[in-house]
Amino acid sequence: GVDFTVASGETLGLVGESGCGKSSLSRILLMLDTATEGELRFDGKPLQTLSRENMRSIRRSVQPVFQNPYSSLDPRMRIGRIIAEPLTVGGRMAAQDVARRVGDVLELVGLPESDRTRFPHEFSGGQRQRIAIARALASSPRLIVLDEAVSAQDISIRAQILNLLRDLQDSMSLSYVFIAHDL
Repeated sequence: GVDFTVASGETLGLVGESGCGKSSLSRILLMLDTATEGELRFDGKPLQTLSRENMRSIRRSVQPVFQNPYSSLDPRMRIGRIIAEPLTVGGRMAAQDVARRVGDVLELVGLPESDRTRFPHEFSGGQRQRIAIARALASSPRLIVLDEAVSAQDISIRAQILNLLRDLQDSMSLSYVFIAHDL
């Protein structure tokens, strides 16, 4: 029974108790799971009827930021490679363009480009969440699905991350689906 629309530059907040289906809905929005009924549309087109190539394009346009940056960042990968991953999956970008984009998104989230050579364990929780946001931004998405994206942070870091997200939304016309259990 879920029905909603998110316009360009808008934020939709989904709030509910544990077990009510918020994360299941986020997995459907990210096309990681398939809805058992109903229809999911992007730009007015039903996703069930799209070609494989068009579906790849949509997947680049819809990116996640997960709750726990300690588990969502591969500890064996350097930050530059983690952020570049959405760009290299299709092999469509030259290495120098990928490197430039990684530097650009690191700076967008307030981290120096030199951080690309470090590992996740070398960062605080708030910095790791900034890295997760940079990874989401790498493919120039239009919609970011944030599943409990600040719940693992203390109150001051939450405020910093929320302010960063608002600034990014204002400057890039991003749309957010923000999932939380805590108003």
